[in-house]
Amino acid sequence: MDSILCDLCPHHCVIQNGKRGICKVRENRGGKLFLPYYSYISSSAIDPIEKKPLYHFRPGSLIPSFGFVGCNLRCPFCQNWEISQRTECGARYYTCEQIINYVSQGGFPHIAYTYSEPLVHYEFLLECMRLAKKNDITNVLVTNGCINKDYADMILPLTGAANIDLKSFNEDHYKNILGGDLPAVLAFIENAFSQGVHIEITTLVVTGFNDTFEDIDRCLDFIAGISKDIPYHLSAYHPAYQYHAPATDKTLLLEIAKRAKEKLRFVYPGNIP
Repeated sequence: MDSILCDLCPHHCVIQNGKRGICKVRENRGGKLFLPYYSYISSSAIDPIEKKPLYHFRPGSLIPSFGFVGCNLRCPFCQNWEISQRTECGARYYTCEQIINYVSQGGFPHIAYTYSEPLVHYEFLLECMRLAKKNDITNVLVTNGCINKDYADMILPLTGAANIDLKSFNEDHYKNILGGDLPAVLAFIENAFSQGVHIEITTLVVTGFNDTFEDIDRCLDFIAGISKDIPYHLSAYHPAYQYHAPATDKTLLLEIAKRAKEKLRFVYPGNIP
């Protein structure tokens, strides 16, 4: 059976019959794209919205949050690798109707798609987001933003708020260490802002990877070039998955945050005591 092309993200995976793409959740089954984990929910919780993190969007509220499995990046320091880098984790299947009914009946005004990468479940995500919007529920994305524009243009009009990872401003690092695509992420951020989505950006400051003033300054210049009012979260890394460098130095993180405040109005160091 012929291979098929998945053009959802910059990987443009050519998938052989019976195989899956890099994300591990998009499969060629008999020459057709099949999603074996459609509606497969790995984790759910009712979180403070600040945990997304979103500090400037409905602060003080609680938000039902739903996670998936798989990811189109391969970050060696992934903090949620148990669900992003594998697919079998004792999850359960829920229909979009079940999820949105739960949110609606609980009286929550919004829903978050989070924990692992939601965009690789594009078709299910689109179904849920449309149903949520129909029920006046605001959609919130927590994402790596590594998706091609045609698909982003379908998702973003349904999105009320998003926290987007900007993991580095080193294109080689993105490609060779993370397995991602920096230009695609930057385009997603710009696209989201231009479409009126409330965006906040997070950089996980990882020891020996992006914990230099040069790298962070380039992130800051990019964000400030869009708007100095975009909230920026600098999160401390802790050893996880395949990366065992020491945790982010607290003093360094606070120094980076102080430097960031010279260019952006709202900067929040996090994941430290």
